[in-house]
Amino acid sequence: TEHVTIPEGLTLGEIATILHEKVSVDSSAFLALARDPEHVASLGIDAPTLEGYLFPNTYSFYRGMATERVIAEMTGLFHEVMSSENRLKAEEMKMSVHEIMTLASIIEGEAQLASERDTISGVFHNRLRIGRRLESCATVQFILGEPKAVLLERDLRIPSPYNTYIHAGLPPGPICSPGAAAIKAALNPAVVPYLYFVARGDGGHIFSR
Repeated sequence: TEHVTIPEGLTLGEIATILHEKVSVDSSAFLALARDPEHVASLGIDAPTLEGYLFPNTYSFYRGMATERVIAEMTGLFHEVMSSENRLKAEEMKMSVHEIMTLASIIEGEAQLASERDTISGVFHNRLRIGRRLESCATVQFILGEPKAVLLERDLRIPSPYNTYIHAGLPPGPICSPGAAAIKAALNPAVVPYLYFVARGDGGHIFSR
């Protein structure tokens, strides 16, 4: 048995790579299953793919383990975290579980300091409420498929439903797997007057109206 750590904030592709390196999971079979809408539905997940739903954690997996088993364990943990209490909370906020997971993934992608998660959530909720574009760099990084230290003007204009610089509202789905803290923040935004935040360069942000 190997202890396989899947950190928060990884995409399906990055998770497939770790599983392949650690326990020889066939990456293409894994991705095919994770992107098969019928298989996703069979796991009780209302989403087109498992992007965002493979829960970050340290798992005990073994070489030669069936891909279905690996996926079942990771999504099982998602169901535990997305408890009936949390589902009710989403309903009260008039948001679907998929929308909460999508927002949580953006919070995961933007917040480097744990202390800022709720505030960043508050900013995004404020923007969603008044119909302002989210303008999240993390969504553009997802489209690019590899981290870029500095996004260029032309990156912000990439035509994609995931580009929150050109489309209002939430993208079609999560951009990474959020951890429990980011999900909690998405469901419990801080009540703040801010509509903007800009990186300070030390992992923190300056928030403003």
